[in-house]
Amino acid sequence: MPGAAHLRAGQRRIGLVLVSVYAVLVLAILAYGLSIAGNLGNAAALVGDGMLVTIVVLAALAALAWFALLVTSYIALGPSRLNQQGQMITGIVVGVLCVAVMSPFALTANTVLTVRNTINGIFPSSADSDVPPAAKEGEDPWHGKERVNFLLIGGDAASNRTGVRTDSMTVASVDIKSGATVLFSLPRNLQHVRFPASSPLHDQFPNGYLAELGNGGLLNEVWQYANDHPEIMGGKNKGPRALMDAIGHTLGLKIDYYAMMNMYGFADLVDAIGGLKIRVEQDVKWGGHYGTAGTIKAGYRRLSGEEALWYGRSRVNSDDFSRMGRQRCVIGAFAQQATPAVILTNFTKIAGAAKRLARTNIPQHLVQPLVELAVKVKDAKITSLQFVPPQFWPGNPEWAKIRTATRKAIASSLRPAKQAQTAHVSASPTTTSSPAKTRTAQPTQTPTRNSQKGKGDDAKSLEELCGL
Repeated sequence: MPGAAHLRAGQRRIGLVLVSVYAVLVLAILAYGLSIAGNLGNAAALVGDGMLVTIVVLAALAALAWFALLVTSYIALGPSRLNQQGQMITGIVVGVLCVAVMSPFALTANTVLTVRNTINGIFPSSADSDVPPAAKEGEDPWHGKERVNFLLIGGDAASNRTGVRTDSMTVASVDIKSGATVLFSLPRNLQHVRFPASSPLHDQFPNGYLAELGNGGLLNEVWQYANDHPEIMGGKNKGPRALMDAIGHTLGLKIDYYAMMNMYGFADLVDAIGGLKIRVEQDVKWGGHYGTAGTIKAGYRRLSGEEALWYGRSRVNSDDFSRMGRQRCVIGAFAQQATPAVILTNFTKIAGAAKRLARTNIPQHLVQPLVELAVKVKDAKITSLQFVPPQFWPGNPEWAKIRTATRKAIASSLRPAKQAQTAHVSASPTTTSSPAKTRTAQPTQTPTRNSQKGKGDDAKSLEELCGL
């Protein structure tokens, strides 16, 4: 207890001041901690760049103050009255204590610097021309929008592959007020997408992307095409804008931001949080085209990063639509299991993996509002809709039908949640067929080809689809 040594030494005034200051600081920290525990959104202020620098400075000052307190407390107790051996022993003990009490502050400063470096490494410091400018202080950072739409991309770029193919494309449409989110999964082989009139590719492909190719013009090629043709796009590295335009026009939504994760590095991120617990409905062979590396057995499994990656990518005995279903279950599991406690415990590994693998156009000034929104999303309803057969055919898409289903899913997500169902409700992650029936929790049929019949244009919760 700061001040106890001074009181023991008879320095009453100094001792009482130190005790009082310590009590006030402890109560203030406790009050703030309880406010964060009651509402994680209150922690969003801590990710601002100015606040991060302030925390580092305060941690350094606190470490020095605690060091000085120990030394002055030791001196106040009059160690000179001890014999030489006593002075040596107590001096060593106090030295060890000084190092011990400064260590937490050093750890805090190091962690906060890691946060700052990660934010600066992932989020661009200046917004590109397609992103709205930063709102003035006190104004709505989302510029009055009711929803914000994020394009979440899994890319397969690697040292042994040329270019980038966006093999996993999911739009997260988030209601800003409630956090209610709809995940729209688009197949990579969706053909001949259209572009809005504002896109340079609208005039280039008035009838759809590479419409003259019967089996070509796939959605996962748009990013690389735009990057390969800067003369058409009006600049370099316009792949993200082209893909956002195409998908936004397809869904009838304005895609505000994108975030891309290298799929091959996603395994590092999963490993950083200790793996993902997922319901595997049937054995999934993984590794290459024939599944020769191993088998992910059916049941509730904690998958390593490599296993989670292949669970979402394996084509053995399945197809692209099955992969889409498994991929959004991986996204849902990650969102559910990356709790604050898990993130804090493994923060350095998570930050390192994310910094190496992530790419986005979300500017740094939106990081704090984004954290506030993420807290809402974690506790809100998350539903999912994928545009797959038999309701939606990638080779012959009905654009009006896709937009109608999108509007319907968003409207449904804003309705009050239905009465809670039994915890383990199961439906194949690859189909959005008729509502799942309540049953006991056990592995059922694996996602296979999208042959089941039913109302595929109804959005389902990830609890229903994935048994989370």
